[in-house]
Amino acid sequence: MTSMKDLHANFMKDAAYREAYEALEEEFTLAQAIIEARTNAGLTQEQLAERMETSQSAIARLESGKVIPSARTLTRFARATGTRLRITFETEKGDKGAGTATGGIPSQL
Repeated sequence: MTSMKDLHANFMKDAAYREAYEALEEEFTLAQAIIEARTNAGLTQEQLAERMETSQSAIARLESGKVIPSARTLTRFARATGTRLRITFETEKGDKGAGTATGGIPSQL
């Protein structure tokens, strides 16, 4: 039986697959950060939903990576998990641009 890791490695040889996979990297990274913040806060999806005054299914959608949350939603999420939202802009990989610009969104937004 072929492992998922091996299948992925073989699929990555295909340019179209690789491009689609890399295009979703940021969404998956955001989804993982959302899941980690919730679990580090010791909250279930349902408890987080109550704090954010939304539904458990809305939290599940956030964690799926299939939706990109607004800055307002991320700010509400940060408040509900006792975390601080920070958004950064980085130069593209391989770009020898000016560096990294960082901006935080205050929790009062």
